[in-house]
Amino acid sequence: MGDRTNTNPGAAGRAVSADQPSSLRNVVLVGHSGSGKTTLVEALALAAGAVNRAGRVEDGSSLSDYDEIEHRQQRSVQLSLVPVEWGGIKINLLDTPGYADFVGELRAGLRAADAALFVVSAADGVDGSTRMVWEECAAVGMPRAIVVTHLESARAGFEEMTAVCRRAFGGDDPDAVLPLYLPLHGEESADGHAPVAGLIGLLSQRVYDYSASERVDRAPDDEHLPLIEEARNRLIEGIIAESEDETLMDRYLGGEEVDVKTLIEDLERAVARGSFHPVLAAAPPSEGSKQGIGTVELLELITGGFPTPLEREAPAVTTPQGAPRPALTCDPKGRLAAEVVKTASDPYVGRISLVRVFSGTLRPDETVHVSGHGLEDRGHEDHDVDEKIGALSAPFGKQQRVMPEAIAGDLACVAKLNRAETGDTLSAKNDPLLMEPWVMPDPLLPVAIEAHSKADEDKLSVGLSRLVAEDPTMRLEQNPDTHQVVLWCLGEAHMDVVLERLRSRYGVQVDAVLHKVSLRETFGEKAAARGRHVKQSGGHGQFAICEIEVEPLPEGSGIEFVDKVVGGAVPRQFIPSVEKGVRAQASRGVAAGYQLVDVRVTLLDGKAHSVDSSDAAFQTAGALALREAASSSRIHLLEPYAEVQVLVSDEYVGSVMSDLSGRRGRVVGTEQTPGGRTLVRAEVPEIEIGRYAVDLRSLSHGTGRFSRSYSRHEPMPPQLATKIREEAESSA
Repeated sequence: MGDRTNTNPGAAGRAVSADQPSSLRNVVLVGHSGSGKTTLVEALALAAGAVNRAGRVEDGSSLSDYDEIEHRQQRSVQLSLVPVEWGGIKINLLDTPGYADFVGELRAGLRAADAALFVVSAADGVDGSTRMVWEECAAVGMPRAIVVTHLESARAGFEEMTAVCRRAFGGDDPDAVLPLYLPLHGEESADGHAPVAGLIGLLSQRVYDYSASERVDRAPDDEHLPLIEEARNRLIEGIIAESEDETLMDRYLGGEEVDVKTLIEDLERAVARGSFHPVLAAAPPSEGSKQGIGTVELLELITGGFPTPLEREAPAVTTPQGAPRPALTCDPKGRLAAEVVKTASDPYVGRISLVRVFSGTLRPDETVHVSGHGLEDRGHEDHDVDEKIGALSAPFGKQQRVMPEAIAGDLACVAKLNRAETGDTLSAKNDPLLMEPWVMPDPLLPVAIEAHSKADEDKLSVGLSRLVAEDPTMRLEQNPDTHQVVLWCLGEAHMDVVLERLRSRYGVQVDAVLHKVSLRETFGEKAAARGRHVKQSGGHGQFAICEIEVEPLPEGSGIEFVDKVVGGAVPRQFIPSVEKGVRAQASRGVAAGYQLVDVRVTLLDGKAHSVDSSDAAFQTAGALALREAASSSRIHLLEPYAEVQVLVSDEYVGSVMSDLSGRRGRVVGTEQTPGGRTLVRAEVPEIEIGRYAVDLRSLSHGTGRFSRSYSRHEPMPPQLATKIREEAESSA
């Protein structure tokens, strides 16, 4: 890698294309917010000749300023694709947000990519969230490399950061995480800081000097080689340990000089297999230089060491009905199978779908089958429709560069797929397929919203449906108990982006209101009452009297109605009327306006009038009787409890358990899991965990994850129940 000279004619002004999967590399950039991923993408585009020295494409726009929300928030909030070309290889760079609220965009990037580039800031180190994503990639065998950024203002030097990366990412084999180059520093400034001026290749033993306008490949100075001897020997041993030639280590230890070409070939194979993870350095270009430091070396690693789409196993496929189908192969002439990894709306073009083609070739103007299943719980209805493919293009800043086709292994933007949503499968209409979905995070932060005005209310449903189609990490709920529209998001930043998109893209202004949980009411003891509805002031009167007894039942029993009337005190035709009135009142509540559950109502006696009694009169009497019984009885407010499972690093277990107890939670068990983590199981009132997605992130420094599911309703503490009743009375 370090001993090769690579030139590139540049790709400005045209869509980068590939005519075979072996000429493609799909790389996702992973790292915490502020680690320098977007800056690195721009530097790679500059080195590849895709942008000018100022980081601008030919229309003057930047690669990173095409989204207004990102521009305002000064951070990435969505997955973006930047295709570049290097040495005849098309590289699809997938820049992902680093903030935890946008992990759904990261997961989509991982789905679309064949290798991952972990970007680590020397100023901040490796955070827990980055470690967790590394482990996810390791679990599926995705090849990975590491780039250390911010060396120009680092709290730690490159050697120290390499040690940090070996501890964080090396696991049981730290010698699988080693640097390929060491940075060379220029002259010290007055403040004692020596900027990075170039790199020295540990295998090639060549210096790559970036201090001039062009990168210069030259022989090392006399003092350089002794400085790299220890790191070079460790790297060679690490590569040989991963070699498929089992005799190579013995020959090396026996004193045989291993050819650099052989080492590079073994290195590239080990990187492509995902068994060796090189560490590289990147720094901004020095004044007057056309290339960022380390960008050429990184492009060489991507093209030489990262796998082609041919080496990746495609997701499993079935028919839309679930019947298994043969595995996909990355063949441009094979059956069509592609997946929508991102959906966005453009004010001029309309809906744009970013698609990864796994098999076959996608062409403009052909009709494909669109299949989406498995996300009904998030507001996505199952759908199987045929749609016509619009124009294919490759994004570049604000531009969309036309593509004639997208072959297996490539990514492309498809215009005007009106029904396709993120996660949908595109296939031939005569051979419909459904691709196994990727794992999407559960949105666990509820946000109740109301339309700001009548005009907004008319547009709200359309805007929400479009947002749901774009973002599968958001769940839309129409709560039948509280009658609230609830958006479930991944965090506060995700919520802000969702509401901003609703306003700016779809012209809908909404107000966030207090989220309510679904409370219930029940009787705490047996009670009896009479419902009397008598009105006889001229004309046709109303007459109905019923006597009932109410008793509590076990949880989950619902409302039972029992008829024990004897002697025809209540005519048979009016007994269903009493029941209807009782059930209607139960649905409205008897104390604080919440649904009454788990009681048996027994009709014991009553009176009727031969002329004035009616169905409506006995419905009213039944409702009055239930309210009267409640007024003389102890009524419990029931609150929903959630079964919560928290996965957290061992060092935060105590804090998490203490926090759950402070939320009136009951810890029911803990379980050790691999990787130094503990699973804490607890039962917690839902009213106490509305913001737990935000609070856990703060408590665990971003490393905690949790899930929640409804368990049951339980009586609320008296003091809290009294407060809620008072609030209900004051708002009535």
